[in-house]
Amino acid sequence: MYNWIKSRFRRGPPVPVVRLTGVIAAGGMLGQRGLSVETAAPLLAKAFKTRGAKAVALSINSPGGSPVQSALIAQRIRLLATENSLPVIAFVEDVAASGGYWLACAADEIVADGASVVGSIGVVSSGFGFHELIARYGIERRVHTSGENKSMLDPFQPEKAEDVERLKQLQSEIHEGFKDWVRARRGTRLKGGDSLLFTGEFWTGKRGLELGLVDSLGELRATLQQRYGEKVRLPVITARRGLLSRLRFGSQSGGGFDTIGPSTLAAIEERAHWQRFGL
Repeated sequence: MYNWIKSRFRRGPPVPVVRLTGVIAAGGMLGQRGLSVETAAPLLAKAFKTRGAKAVALSINSPGGSPVQSALIAQRIRLLATENSLPVIAFVEDVAASGGYWLACAADEIVADGASVVGSIGVVSSGFGFHELIARYGIERRVHTSGENKSMLDPFQPEKAEDVERLKQLQSEIHEGFKDWVRARRGTRLKGGDSLLFTGEFWTGKRGLELGLVDSLGELRATLQQRYGEKVRLPVITARRGLLSRLRFGSQSGGGFDTIGPSTLAAIEERAHWQRFGL
């Protein structure tokens, strides 16, 4: 009877879960949304310090964003994994594309749903041109620089071919770094050439499995229960909410700051990131 009771109430080993969700960008003011090394690092540190942890699970749902922040978060994951000798398993929810896939590659293993979106190994830069609009309303653009390329790609001036060429060179260098990272982390598991995998195209998790971009199809809880037992504990590591966050400062319905301001523009940009993948 004692052994039955003991086994009945015995707690399973912990596998802490860190949610890496949202557009990847350097943190803004007053709690502006964004996944950055600043917001992720404390959660990762806490997860890897969990007593008795068998592994660390990353729950990823990100359409990408800043390549620098993606690299910094991924490097922090690898550093902590090495220091603590713990395996890292990434679980893709709706999407791990572009920078989101960069994060997934920091794991030793990637698990996705068959309908998840993965890949988009490329670099994109977008903007608007307003020079004809301001000319229509008689607005004169005045720019004074020290350095002939200081106003490169100014959206209020006509686009110059040489500026676009410089931008493409910058993108190419970042893209090469992205490709090197994927090759280093996925290695011989990749099942396709550069002309297929590194064009910026994205695929479902099912197709990603065939291409070696993910290791298996599954769901976080079921997979970890199968691996570490039905009583495995999956504590979700969350950040403490600061005063400003609790007070919900910023643009919001029914009050706050300006209806159209930095927070609103950031939300529009974030929406555009998600819509690239039909989400």
